[in-house]
Amino acid sequence: MDDLHMSSKTFVIEQLKKAGVTPTQQRIEIAQILFAKPQHLSADQVLNIVNQAGPLVSKATIYNTLGLFARKGLVKEVIVDPCKVFYDSNTSEHHHFFAVDSGELMDIEGSNLRLENMPALPEGTEAAGIDIVIRVRNTVA
Repeated sequence: MDDLHMSSKTFVIEQLKKAGVTPTQQRIEIAQILFAKPQHLSADQVLNIVNQAGPLVSKATIYNTLGLFARKGLVKEVIVDPCKVFYDSNTSEHHHFFAVDSGELMDIEGSNLRLENMPALPEGTEAAGIDIVIRVRNTVA
């Protein structure tokens, strides 16, 4: 499916409904931005893009909507440090490189990384997912 179709209003409304999310105008606008292409956006980046396109949307609305989308599985929340969270439109199993110098987050295919010798899980639990972020920095001065 091409990126243009994935961000169409009809497609976005259908995806929101499938996830159990009421498709309000603001949620549709935010989803169209996120689904336009595979990307990693911070809440502030989403806020800037949404507010360039039309009526102003509050920061609280952006954060609440992104949190809702993450809980419903529409985006993947990637926490690279306690103060930096990205919302990833690629919800498949994969991991990330985080370039600390530039702040860029890059995908690592899930099949390119294996976790061996995983510790025993607490009794009565199962693994719900594994998110690995490898922090990198430039070695060239």
